[in-house]
Amino acid sequence: MITDDEFTSRLIGFGLSEKEAHTYLHLIKYGPKTPSPLAKSLHTYLEDVHRTLTSLIEKGMVYLSHDSPTVYAAVDIEVALDAAFKKQESELREMEARKQELQELALQQRFQPTDKVTTFKIIKNVKELVAELLPVVTSMKEDWVMVVPETAVVIASQFGINQAAYDFIARGGRVRVLLYDLSYPIIEIVQEMIANGEEVCYSDKRGIQFTIFDRTACISAIDVNMGRVSLDQEMAALWTDDPIYAQYLMLTFEMLWKQSVPAEERIHELLEQGPPKA
Repeated sequence: MITDDEFTSRLIGFGLSEKEAHTYLHLIKYGPKTPSPLAKSLHTYLEDVHRTLTSLIEKGMVYLSHDSPTVYAAVDIEVALDAAFKKQESELREMEARKQELQELALQQRFQPTDKVTTFKIIKNVKELVAELLPVVTSMKEDWVMVVPETAVVIASQFGINQAAYDFIARGGRVRVLLYDLSYPIIEIVQEMIANGEEVCYSDKRGIQFTIFDRTACISAIDVNMGRVSLDQEMAALWTDDPIYAQYLMLTFEMLWKQSVPAEERIHELLEQGPPKA
């Protein structure tokens, strides 16, 4: 008999995230649920459950009942998997369209090989990340963009990066931050970033994480799974001052930025929901 772990593993292999797989399995096993008891059973935040349920609804694997109060129920497994498969086909077609768009933009930019000798370096922990990042920010003149998870926001707040951003803006620079996560605990930090002049947007579509300095140098994540916020926390990221790679990432950023929403909208939603219950 297949175990729960094996079942969720198969769902993840089919294209679901780990959270989506566990949530769908729970609804199949225990029946329709409202978000609050579901969050308690899955040991997670209420807003996290709402986000996961919304994603499963978009995939056609969960639906809202007409009961009062409204509950979420799992779609029959065969119907759900067929819907998820069609969703993946649609996303692949969208990715192909984005690929063509990037190729066309790259041709318009007429990228040329550079004679400059570039540097590539692997960053192994948060301490090295801060050490590489702060001196670059000090010398920047125009533009700083980031696509990061909420853990990076906490790191920026604790280790002087937000202050460096504030100083850069005071010198006339522009800072744009695209967050993949924005949950209740970091609301105050994000509000402070916005008050300091940073442009902050939110997207629930996870992807590559990177930061670009003046469109000429960048740091892109290789393996960033932060278990805690600490200088000795291990990670893996690529640092390079290759302008060609930086320009490629900049094209990606502009595309993601257009598809995002202002962080204020997400904050308003979280404040209406209230803090997560323990």
